[in-house]
Amino acid sequence: MAAEGASDPGGLSEGSGRDGAVDGCRTVYLFDRRGKDSEQGDRALQVAEHADYAGFRASVCQTIGISSEEKFVITTTSRKEITCDNFDHTVKDGVTLYLLQSVDQSLLTATKERIDFLPHYDTLVKSGMYEYYASEGQNPLPFALAELIDNSLSATSRNNGVRRIQIKLLFDETQGKPAVAVVDNGRGMTSKQLNNWAVYRLSKFTRQGDFESDHSGYVRPLPVPRSLNSDISYFGVGGKQAVFFVGQSARMISKPIDSKDVHELVLSKEDFEKKEKNKEAIYSGYIRNRKPADSAHITNDDERFLHSLIEEEKEKDSFTAVVITGVQPEHIQYLKNYLHLWTRQLT
Repeated sequence: MAAEGASDPGGLSEGSGRDGAVDGCRTVYLFDRRGKDSEQGDRALQVAEHADYAGFRASVCQTIGISSEEKFVITTTSRKEITCDNFDHTVKDGVTLYLLQSVDQSLLTATKERIDFLPHYDTLVKSGMYEYYASEGQNPLPFALAELIDNSLSATSRNNGVRRIQIKLLFDETQGKPAVAVVDNGRGMTSKQLNNWAVYRLSKFTRQGDFESDHSGYVRPLPVPRSLNSDISYFGVGGKQAVFFVGQSARMISKPIDSKDVHELVLSKEDFEKKEKNKEAIYSGYIRNRKPADSAHITNDDERFLHSLIEEEKEKDSFTAVVITGVQPEHIQYLKNYLHLWTRQLT
């Protein structure tokens, strides 16, 4: 049997799992099911980027400890035999393979096949649609805004001084395309807490372990009747769903009270679609860590209003700003024409 991590002519080595992967290598998982006495578990094998089938087969023999003259087949879990013709496009990273006497041999013992499953990005950007449309004949937009205000109420709950929560309607066409911002002077978020905000359905009351809550130390108040300004707003579907109900993109900007840095994260439907088209990891991205009032990264004319918004950071010890762009046209008209109505609903 080959020593762990040892290389061989087939460009393949034995390992214990994904953590041992080498750059450019594919990790495959091999179950030996030729006989009842075969090993029960799987073997994690690393296949070099330019390995060929002959070398792969020889390395499998060396790893399992069988003669290269012995007759056997290597198949996928769909019982497709691996051959020199299909090796490159069948043996992919993470694939589970069987070592069998024949393609149609019965599995003598069960196996476990590793899978990865991520939701489509519509799960995030459209996840609030049902809750908001089920608003019993009322315009659902105030409920979405209430979700964001609810987060600000939590963030400012321990302020020693004034609790300031602002809804900014940024509809000046000379400063870019329409946007809505909810800004508070609460405790702010670290980059880790901002990362956790982006995690779908990660409740602010159930984040534990490696998840650093954006409301750490927050005490849930006594139950109150459902209302737009309760601790958990009317539908409770979360800030991410709320922003994507209002618009197409969310820019989260936050600074904790004891931090020198501002942390900024952008989630947008356009970016999700671009990553999907380019076959990139959809649920990955970057948090920009910068000094307060630094807007050098804002170069899009559609977002010129951000320069003045970011300039206001100079006067703030801590804050969070949720900036929504790509606002739906019907929401813009409602916010403009029914200001007296939706502001009353939020009080």
